[in-house]
Amino acid sequence: MSENPLLIERRERVAILTMNRPDRLNALSRDLQDSIMQTCQDLRNDDDIWAVIFTGAGRGFCSGVDLLGGGGGTPPRRDTQPSRQQRLDVYGWTGRISTAVYRTIDKPTIAAVNGVAAGAGMSIALACDLRVGTENTRFKTVFIERSLSPDTGMSYFLPRIVGYSRACDLVFSSRYIEADEAYRIGLIDRLVPVDKLLEEAVELANQIAFWPPVAMQSARRVLQQSMESSFDQQLRNEQWGLDFARKAPHDSQESRESFRERRPPKFTGQ
Repeated sequence: MSENPLLIERRERVAILTMNRPDRLNALSRDLQDSIMQTCQDLRNDDDIWAVIFTGAGRGFCSGVDLLGGGGGTPPRRDTQPSRQQRLDVYGWTGRISTAVYRTIDKPTIAAVNGVAAGAGMSIALACDLRVGTENTRFKTVFIERSLSPDTGMSYFLPRIVGYSRACDLVFSSRYIEADEAYRIGLIDRLVPVDKLLEEAVELANQIAFWPPVAMQSARRVLQQSMESSFDQQLRNEQWGLDFARKAPHDSQESRESFRERRPPKFTGQ
């Protein structure tokens, strides 16, 4: 077993999180699950990070919960009992992972899907805002093969990304979705050469991190809210987002001044 199940690399304003169990295709052990959830919380509190990339070590992104090595199929250890608030939640350990990726992190997330993403591993990729893949990228819902229905948020994300009937096709058949089809139906947003995957993901993250981070957080929040809101409610959400974005007076002024002076802006998050 790898000593560190989750590797964390910082490249200026971008954090790269690498699931690091290549011998198990980065299957989600309890330690890896705990590390993901804690790191997501840490990144939420880190104003120096403006974008986050998830990827996997070796030839896979994440093959899902590690049913053989102490993953979500086993009860919590006595020394890692969930908190009172967690016990009030109706969803389990895997549900909290997708919540951590989708909601706890309050800045844009990118999945650099370097290989197979199956089951809960596919759900983690879907929970990210954007996905970059290569010809080696493969998705598989897998749950029905285990006599299970989807978890880790897949039933929420998949129909919203590919549509209801196509989500039914992928869940009911449990077939592999190869890279070309994944790109065509929207599971992958950008299809890049194998040897350029992380480079292209970092370039995308840097493009995102160039812009004012408070406005970016606001934009991400209102887009997430749009998945569940009526038109009238979404107009109210947008007004909230505008008010929140204006709480960074330096960046608001810098946006106006750089446009007027015809120069590249320099945003600080202040």
